[in-house]
Amino acid sequence: MKWILLFLFYPVVAFTQQPSCDLLITNGKIIDGTGNNWYYGSMAIKDGKIIGIGRNINYAAARTIDASGLIVAPGFIDVHTHLEGDEARDPTAKSFIYDGVTTCVTGNCGSSNVNIAKYLHWVDSLKLSINVATLVGHNDVRKAVMGRANRDASAEEMLRMENIVDQAMKDGAVGLSTGLIYIPGTYSKTPEIISLAKVTAKYNGLYASHMRDEGDSVTQAIEEALTIGREARIPVEISHFKLSGQQNWGRSKITVAMIEAARREGIEVTIDQYPYTASSTSISTLIPDEILADGQDSIKARLQRPDIRKYVISSMLQRLKKRKLKHFGYAVVAYHAADTTYNGKSIEQINLMKGRKHKARYEAETVIDIMIAGGASAVFHGMGEEDVKRIMQYPFNMFASDATIRVLNAGMPHPRGYGTNARVLGKYVREEKILSLEEAIRRMTSLPAQKFQLKDRGLLREGYAADIVIFDEKEVKDISTFEKPHAYSKGFHHVIVNGVLTVENEKHLGIRAGKALFGPGASLHSN
Repeated sequence: MKWILLFLFYPVVAFTQQPSCDLLITNGKIIDGTGNNWYYGSMAIKDGKIIGIGRNINYAAARTIDASGLIVAPGFIDVHTHLEGDEARDPTAKSFIYDGVTTCVTGNCGSSNVNIAKYLHWVDSLKLSINVATLVGHNDVRKAVMGRANRDASAEEMLRMENIVDQAMKDGAVGLSTGLIYIPGTYSKTPEIISLAKVTAKYNGLYASHMRDEGDSVTQAIEEALTIGREARIPVEISHFKLSGQQNWGRSKITVAMIEAARREGIEVTIDQYPYTASSTSISTLIPDEILADGQDSIKARLQRPDIRKYVISSMLQRLKKRKLKHFGYAVVAYHAADTTYNGKSIEQINLMKGRKHKARYEAETVIDIMIAGGASAVFHGMGEEDVKRIMQYPFNMFASDATIRVLNAGMPHPRGYGTNARVLGKYVREEKILSLEEAIRRMTSLPAQKFQLKDRGLLREGYAADIVIFDEKEVKDISTFEKPHAYSKGFHHVIVNGVLTVENEKHLGIRAGKALFGPGASLHSN
């Protein structure tokens, strides 16, 4: 009888046995990414997934993190990055990881790898510390078919571009990007973009645009982006939404209203933003577009012609006058390969270094010389803080760095590549209270995951990928500045990527658990 009772009791003991997990996070203030308020709870992770979350969960863990006094949130998703060519320079991606970023979307501003299948396979084989999704860039698609030609595409060229985009979407691109301020995108007309966006829409991708203008003609540029969304029936993401030039300060009242009106009309449009009053791009954007056609040899030859040089100088001086400035001090060289002593100095300062007169005309000459020597990346100061804040308060706006993987002490880059998220959380949430902590995290997590269709990311939910950041809301801070950009953010105590602890006690462990993420077209194509 005793043995029978023991036998009957044994299955009950086995059934109630404590479940196990790889990692248990306890006592944290959980912000799940929905925008809902935080609550105290714990989370269990196993095989890269969240298997339990709540106020009272009971798991046997191989490892436990006590998150008392800390925020536990989904890993941040940076929807506007430019990783191409820099992935192998630092596969640990510390500049992103230390800022709470666990997933990057690259291929922005029309610049990407054209062979998406090859690129995503390479990303998986390289093993980064971050996950990577990619757009397919219109500029590089156009270059593959037409080079840098300043003309419309023929019917045959249009078909070839459509075929490249079609294959890219099948291979896993999350959408199409344009850089209509850059060569050769600036030479394309709206119908060309609509045709390629229609191909993208077949695979449920989105259209992300660095618009044709972010200054004086910004409203026309926004309308073009909305027209593409309307005609192609495709979701639209307007990149690094801003107002460039002092003469445009305050116009965010108009531009944000345009986005709100478009959503009421039924266009699925969202925006992203970096929380700074300076932009960063190529110094070539100071030069008239038509001068930049074809390759560097052609550009150099044109700029050495006296008549062209005179025309370029005149155009640059007119642009400066529109900005209501007397000098090109607002443009600061980030990296100039031909002479690294220029790095961190404004065009105004470099002009004086060269012994030239302190006049804008000679500063324009200095820009031309830099272009002839191969060009440079630069930081451009010229946005208003009130516009930054007004745009930040728009609820369908994400935060994005517009940066690549930073390598310590290389050049004088924009600080956004180190501190975008920490700056939002420290300066605009904690100090200035422009938006709540829960809302800021929603913009960094579930909103980008929804828009870019990263289906198991951006929320803390059972079954979702365990991309998690644990940080101190009282100490999180961006350390990188324009004067001293090479500094990692502070306050992110632990970062977990695909269930693997990557940062512990603010120290990167060298772990590279990231992987390639595929857009919806890849699953459609495989079915």
